[in-house]
Amino acid sequence: MRYVSPEEDCGRWEGFPFRDGDIVVSTRSKSGTTWMQMICALLVFQSPDLPVPLGDLSPWLDRTTSPRNEVVAMLERQQHRRIVKTHTPLDGIPIDSRATYIVVARHPLDMAVSLYHQEDNIDRARLRQLTGQPEPEVPEAPRRPLHEWLLGWIERDLPPAEEMDGLPGVMWHLTGAWDRRREPNIVLVHYDDLLADLGREMRGLARRLGIDVRAHRWPVLVAAARFESMRAEAAALLPDRNGVLKDPLAFFRRGTSGAGAEVLSPQELARYYKRVASMARADLVSWLHRRQAEGSP
Repeated sequence: MRYVSPEEDCGRWEGFPFRDGDIVVSTRSKSGTTWMQMICALLVFQSPDLPVPLGDLSPWLDRTTSPRNEVVAMLERQQHRRIVKTHTPLDGIPIDSRATYIVVARHPLDMAVSLYHQEDNIDRARLRQLTGQPEPEVPEAPRRPLHEWLLGWIERDLPPAEEMDGLPGVMWHLTGAWDRRREPNIVLVHYDDLLADLGREMRGLARRLGIDVRAHRWPVLVAAARFESMRAEAAALLPDRNGVLKDPLAFFRRGTSGAGAEVLSPQELARYYKRVASMARADLVSWLHRRQAEGSP
């Protein structure tokens, strides 16, 4: 499927020159993308001292704010194992046997709340300048309060190709990964599992990627991947090579789960679960929500 928005175009993957060992991080927005990029970089370099900022080390190929040829050339110059970022579902990018694809799943309500707050941190004028979008003819309407916005997000029913970050788009992305999770080069990771036991999850990823980490390095690597450490290094880690974000620290706003449930009433949550159940298989829905249903972080 072709996924195109004013800021992204999965067609930029066409003809991408894969190498043995490439790692593709495919997530929905605000679902742990930068976190997983950092984890992969720590495993590849086995040090928190990365050679270049994370946004340069692991560029976002689909984003139209930089010319495709420049992004591809940057990746071509890299001599280490490459880590490429995308927000495109697996059915919109080439699946190459030489690469490993990591999809991070986050509770959709938590992802949506984070997305709402992220919108306030984006310099829309700068983004329009970079992507060649015209200035709006009339001023944008004030944003709705979070509770009202979230209820609208739950009910909105646009196709995934039109709104990848809508609830149907989120579930489409995760369904594609769930259905392929047993393939040898597809790895599905839950955001809440990273929160619950980061060290265990990083060791599991290292095994899947065929990376051998010496025992004495693990405490250092896990510590560097924790939320507090990443927030402290926000300016160097952000996926913001072109100055689109207003405040680097605001990008790492909370880093926990349960924000969505805090906003909605029990009746509104029940409506959300009914909507999700109509969009995906029961086993995926159960896996996606299991930790918060159990009262875990």
